[in-house]
Amino acid sequence: MSNSREDSHVGEENTNDVIPLEGVQEVEEASRDDDGVEQSSNKKKRGMREPSYVWGHFTKVTINSELKAKCNHCQAKLVASGHNGTSHLDRHLKKSCKAKGVPSVLDSLQKTLSVTRKDDGPSCIETREFDPIVARQKIATLVGKHELPLNFVEYEAFRDLMSYANPLVKNLSRNTLKSEIFKLYQAEKAKAMALLENNDSRVAITTDMWTASNQKKWYMVVTGHFVDKSWRLQSRILRFIYLPASHTAEFLSEAFFKCMLDWNVDRRISVVTLDNCSTNDAIVDRLMGLISVDSMLMGGNFFHMRCVTHILNLIVKDEMKVIEEWIKKIRDSVAYWTGTPKRVETFEMAARQLQVKCEKKLVLDCVTRWNSTYVMLDVAVKYKIVFSRLQQRDKHYTSLPTDEEWEMAEKMLEYLLPFYSMTELFSGTQYPTSNLFFPMICEMRINLDEWDLSNVHVVREMTGQMIMKFDKYWAQIHGILVMAVILDPRFKIQLVNYYFPQLYGEGAANEIQRVRNLSNDLVKFYEVKSGNVSDAVVGEFSSADVCFNFNLGTGRKFFDIRKFEAFASQNSETIVSKSDLERYLEEPLIKSTSNFDILNWWKVNQGKYPILAQMAKDILAIPVTAVASESTFSTGGRVLTPHRSRLHPTTLEALMCTQHWLWVNSKGKILESEIFNGEEFVDEDESGPQALDGWDMRIELWVENGFGRPDPMLPDSGRARPDPTYK
Repeated sequence: MSNSREDSHVGEENTNDVIPLEGVQEVEEASRDDDGVEQSSNKKKRGMREPSYVWGHFTKVTINSELKAKCNHCQAKLVASGHNGTSHLDRHLKKSCKAKGVPSVLDSLQKTLSVTRKDDGPSCIETREFDPIVARQKIATLVGKHELPLNFVEYEAFRDLMSYANPLVKNLSRNTLKSEIFKLYQAEKAKAMALLENNDSRVAITTDMWTASNQKKWYMVVTGHFVDKSWRLQSRILRFIYLPASHTAEFLSEAFFKCMLDWNVDRRISVVTLDNCSTNDAIVDRLMGLISVDSMLMGGNFFHMRCVTHILNLIVKDEMKVIEEWIKKIRDSVAYWTGTPKRVETFEMAARQLQVKCEKKLVLDCVTRWNSTYVMLDVAVKYKIVFSRLQQRDKHYTSLPTDEEWEMAEKMLEYLLPFYSMTELFSGTQYPTSNLFFPMICEMRINLDEWDLSNVHVVREMTGQMIMKFDKYWAQIHGILVMAVILDPRFKIQLVNYYFPQLYGEGAANEIQRVRNLSNDLVKFYEVKSGNVSDAVVGEFSSADVCFNFNLGTGRKFFDIRKFEAFASQNSETIVSKSDLERYLEEPLIKSTSNFDILNWWKVNQGKYPILAQMAKDILAIPVTAVASESTFSTGGRVLTPHRSRLHPTTLEALMCTQHWLWVNSKGKILESEIFNGEEFVDEDESGPQALDGWDMRIELWVENGFGRPDPMLPDSGRARPDPTYK
């Protein structure tokens, strides 16, 4: 039993401890001494001691007709009969539970001051009890969120810092931290799964594979994309899967399907976006056999989408070989002046002397990545006068490009700019991209036809090969991507009518009709799924609906309803109901602005077009690239460094997924209330997601450089052409 000194502390502590209701009731009903003898109520009122502090940490339960004390922290069950006292419960808290992070009596009494800053007011100072469990969780969050090594908690300097900040902090070992990270992983995974479970829209999937060079192991990342109940675009890593040696299509498809089952999204997939390769085609074929066709969008007709940026890379990369001889000296010049720190300093000094207004530094390209070649040329041409000056100073610099080569580089930049801008635009993950694909790709195809008429032989040679690959992949545009632009209230079907005659000529009418049929079929599919199928006829007028008898009071009918019924039966008119799609298309286009938020527009108008709104939720969430999954590998490369190459695959998955989930949650894209109860969040001050900043920047880049999006409803709706003066 606790001594008197401890009881005196307990008396102070009771003001802060939360005692379970069950324990409080039993204490009030009867008080027993150490021998279990019930004391009289009069003695209880006069001199009864306060109940022990331990009952703030235990709850009395009955198990097999025997009274037990259940620990609120570790769920251990100890004897709770009156004659046993509470000493054994006190020892449990101070020794057994303390080793598991439960604060002791003295720990509970220790308070600290904390400064809390209110959103709508000044900071305030509050007292707070130190909780070692929370401290360990926060350390695990720190390590997981910021890619710190697991032995970070064993650094001497870190331990000194924590001891100085709060002497009550217990030192953690690497293994203890690992255990805390797995707990954090499970907690964050539960939140992500609850968010998906409470959401009523389909989930678009992107996936890609990565070889960890430090481990020589293969991993597959699976990412889910969806629009939540507040019409915000969400993205969650579902798995970071270790793949053993067998990388056959059968093995990969089974690993992917198991992930879908674990997250319970196998019956809610809209589209799977993959890189363009034969293995991925085989994976999709096997998935079509594993997933129920009835649960797929339109029976699986649009299940597979090829990564747009990957196809753009295939179109451009091989054609870069045509201009290799023209840019060789530029590449050699950049390599020379970035070769040593002294040369870099000499180059920067010459640029300042010549007052070249360019803040970018020279960067050498990677020959296998055409977009890096574009960046290299874009920077180098701005410094061409510097290269010329330095050639006079350094006799070892012998690769100065000629004026003709500089002119060709500027010409290539003009032609590569739209491809580079589209790659940047389509690679965004914070805004919908499916509705952007159609106008950009159509405009690009028209520009290729014009470039094919160029009087520059190199341009014609390059463009001819581009057109062949372009038509190979995009002769028929993915139906979902056409539907996405129809769901954009700035364009609707008018944009299809605008572009198809330019692309298909005499066959445009058939293609337009194909799009109309597809849109009607898709609407019917959603009507059936929602159980809200509208009939073609709303109803016919019947005299039975209105019973009346016109009589002037003389017994003679003034109006013979039967004659009218005969007339009405021969001249009846049916009132045909209009679907959501028909009513939507009849509305005029809205004005196109740079800050237009398509998700917010559908959020406002979902009551007006309920079926189309559900379609928009599913279709606008579809990414046209697998960039969201590919970008995870950049994080993987930082986590799995040469000095941390022995991480177990399960630990690596926990670190990768936890970091992603923590960052997404901290950016305010998900609310706790929405996770757990599925209530819709409405922010009256919301003016569109902040993530649109990236979209604004890219669209302005596109417009400023002469590739504006056409708006067929505006007077100046002619297609914008490349600005030949762009440098």
